Amino acid sequence: MYRILFALVAPALLSLHTLNTSAQIPLTLPETVNLALKINDPSVAVFGERAAAFEDRAIADSQLPDPVLNAGIANFPLSSFDFNREPMTQLKFGISQKLPKGDTLALTRAKRQTQAKGQRLQKELRERQIVMQARQTWLTLYYWRAARKLTKESQRKVGELGGVAEAVYATGRSSLQDVLRVDLETTALGAKLIDIDRNMDIARADMERLIGRSDGQRPITSAFPVLPTVSGEANIRIKLPRHPAMQVLDARIETKSRDVDLAKEQYKPGFAFNANYGLRDSRSDFGSIGVSVELPLFSKKNKDYALSASKRMRAAQRLERDMQALELERSLRRDWAQYTRLGERITAYESDVLIRATETSEAAMSAYENELADFSELIRAELAVLDIKLILLRLRIERVKAQTNLLYLSGE
Repeated sequence: MYRILFALVAPALLSLHTLNTSAQIPLTLPETVNLALKINDPSVAVFGERAAAFEDRAIADSQLPDPVLNAGIANFPLSSFDFNREPMTQLKFGISQKLPKGDTLALTRAKRQTQAKGQRLQKELRERQIVMQARQTWLTLYYWRAARKLTKESQRKVGELGGVAEAVYATGRSSLQDVLRVDLETTALGAKLIDIDRNMDIARADMERLIGRSDGQRPITSAFPVLPTVSGEANIRIKLPRHPAMQVLDARIETKSRDVDLAKEQYKPGFAFNANYGLRDSRSDFGSIGVSVELPLFSKKNKDYALSASKRMRAAQRLERDMQALELERSLRRDWAQYTRLGERITAYESDVLIRATETSEAAMSAYENELADFSELIRAELAVLDIKLILLRLRIERVKAQTNLLYLSGE
């Protein structure tokens, strides 16, 4: 009995253990990107469905219209209702087939195929946006986690200073104000931690939206992220015309060009063929064939304005493409400036500002121990170190975020 129960429960326990173990594995930045791309995101799948729909429409819209079959009685005498009395009375059967003007069918098919191509490019663009979004969300979560760690460490140091202040106050060397100042700063840091936790929860929710709730709740790795190296500004600029955002608009321009071609085809005559068979009782049957031509004479003004409208729509689409090119160029210049200048600021903070702030804090502690400085200066020096560390952390993360934007532009 116990063996049977164990055999039933053991697989479930093993699966739960595996799930818990997997949930504790730190989530790296490359893994986050892979998970975001593999998840069945509706914002990506919608473009695949639309592309398939346009491909189906390309086949459907390029077929000839169905022939029309007609049947009836011609020249039937109403005075006698006798089918055999008049020689012209007959049963008529006919079929007619209309042919679209010019190359309308081929152009319509080409238009639908171009629309399908545009949807596939939209899908590629969305996937590239997801990569950038996943990287930036991970970086945001990394920042708030590191900021929380720094703030907790500073809170601990301020608490240690509080112990020093209480000991000094017990000897009568300082006032109660120093002890109260420690309580104030500790409370302020606690409020800061609450705000940090709020931002961490928001970043975690964004992460769960991208990669799912199970993986989104995993802790992220503590190692600072390393992204692919960005090429120079000039090299990225060369790649901008091949960016999916530009190719999507190229496909739309091509679609509008097919509309112009279709409008031109409407100036051509349209043809329809028909064949009829007349059945008469005890007399020779009749047969006839014919062709009808639609002459575009009185609708020329309509067609002129339709052609003009399609050309204007194409011109508007080209202007939209030019706008997108300017926007990508602006993004490149802005992100490249951000990337390079933040690198300079980081170097300055690492090589000078942080070192001086640490030295100032140590000097303030030494001066306080020798009764050469008051307690408020010691607290300010310690909090200044925290602020500079947080600024340096923010600069590093913002620089990597600028790097993700440049990678988005270059397609890496």
